[in-house]
Amino acid sequence: MTQLLAFSWSTVGSVLLSILILLLMITVHEFGHYLVGKLLKFRINEFSIGFGPALFKRRSKKTGELFSVRLIPLGGYCAFDGEDGLDEEQEQAAPPPEAFTEFEAPASPENEQEKLIKEAGTQFVPKGEPFTKRPPWARICVLVAGALMNYLFAVLLIIIEFFACGQTLIAVYEAAPAEGEYAAYSLADGDILLEADGRGVYLTTDLLAALHGKNKGDLVEFTVSRVTERTEDGRAARREEMIVTVMLREDVGDASSADSALLWRAIGAAQDEDGNYMMANAVVKFGFFETLGRAFTYSFKIAGSIFRVLGELLTGRLGLDAFGGPITTISMTAQVASQGLRYFLEIAGYIGVNLAVFNLLPIPALDGSKVVFTAIEWVRGKPIPRRIEAVIHAVGFVLILGFAVLVDVLQFL
Repeated sequence: MTQLLAFSWSTVGSVLLSILILLLMITVHEFGHYLVGKLLKFRINEFSIGFGPALFKRRSKKTGELFSVRLIPLGGYCAFDGEDGLDEEQEQAAPPPEAFTEFEAPASPENEQEKLIKEAGTQFVPKGEPFTKRPPWARICVLVAGALMNYLFAVLLIIIEFFACGQTLIAVYEAAPAEGEYAAYSLADGDILLEADGRGVYLTTDLLAALHGKNKGDLVEFTVSRVTERTEDGRAARREEMIVTVMLREDVGDASSADSALLWRAIGAAQDEDGNYMMANAVVKFGFFETLGRAFTYSFKIAGSIFRVLGELLTGRLGLDAFGGPITTISMTAQVASQGLRYFLEIAGYIGVNLAVFNLLPIPALDGSKVVFTAIEWVRGKPIPRRIEAVIHAVGFVLILGFAVLVDVLQFL
C-alpha cells in the first residue's frame, strides 16, 4: 500500500512538473508579445497566466492593464485591444452620425470602463493604440516576438544545462561482434559519437543525415571519444578523441526519422536478449567557449529536426502515429523531467525551441499565419477583410485541435 501511494504521488508530481514546464514556456511566449507591444506603444487590455475563471486579478492604475492568474494552467494570453480588427470594420461600416435624426439616435448606455472611471476617478483605459491601428512592421515585430522569446529562453536553459551538467550525446553502450572485413572497421564499446562523415552528431537526425544515401559496405569516418584506459571494475578511466573508419552493416538509403533501429544496426550496435539495441546517452563537458557554441548549435539542430520531421510527414514517409498531442506531450515530458535537473533542463529547452518554430509556421491561427496576413496588407496597402481572416484563423484553430486529438488517439490504438 505504501509503495502504491508513493508511486501515485510520484506520478502526480511528474505530471504537475510537465504542466509547469508547458505553462512556463507559454507564459514566456506571451511575455514576448507583451514586452515588444509595450515598447511599440500598443494598447494591451490584459496579460493572463492560464485560462478560465480568474483566481487573481489586478488592474494597473498607471497603465490601465489587467494582470490575472486563471484556473486552467495550460496556457495564457496577451490580449491586445482590437487585435482581430473586427471593431475597426464595424466602425467603417457604420453610417455617419448625420444619417440619424434626432428621434432615431440609438441609445448609448454607459459601458463598464466609463462607470469605473466615474466611480473611482481613475482613467482605466489602457494606454497605447489598438492593434490594427499600428503600422504593419510594428505588428509583425509583436507577432514574431513570442517565438523569439521562446527561442532565447530555450537557449538560456540549454546553456545552463551544458555548463552545469554537460551535453548529452549518443554513445554505443556495446558494439556487436565484428568478423571478417568488419573487424578493422568497427566502433567499440563505450564510443561516444562526436562527428559522422564530417557532421557534428547532436541528435539521431544528425546521424541519419550524415549516413543518408549510404549502403552496406560503405566506409564512413567517425570522430569518437573512445575509452583508452579502464579501472579494475571496468569503468572508463581515460578517454581520447580519435577518428575511426566504420564499415556500414546495412543500407541506410533514404531512411526516415522513425528508422532508428536500422541506423543502430548499420553502425554495428549490439542487441540485448529482448532485441533492443545497446545504445546509450553519455554526458560530456567541453570548454567555456565551445560549450556556448555547442548550445546555440544544438538549438539550431533541434529546429532543423522539426522541419525534417514535418517534411517526412507531408511526403508520407512518416505516419501520424509517430506524433503525439497534448496528452502524449505531457506524459513524455513528465517521464523525462522527473529524472533530474539535467533532464528537466533538456526537455524544457527542447519544448521551447519546438514552440518557437511551430508558432512561426504559416498555419492559420498561429503567429506565422498572422505575419503572412500582415505582410500581405503591407504590400497591398490595405488588409484582407478582417472577417475573412478571422474565419480562416478559426477554422485553422479547429483543425489544429482536431489534429492534436487524432494523434493522441492513434497513440492508444
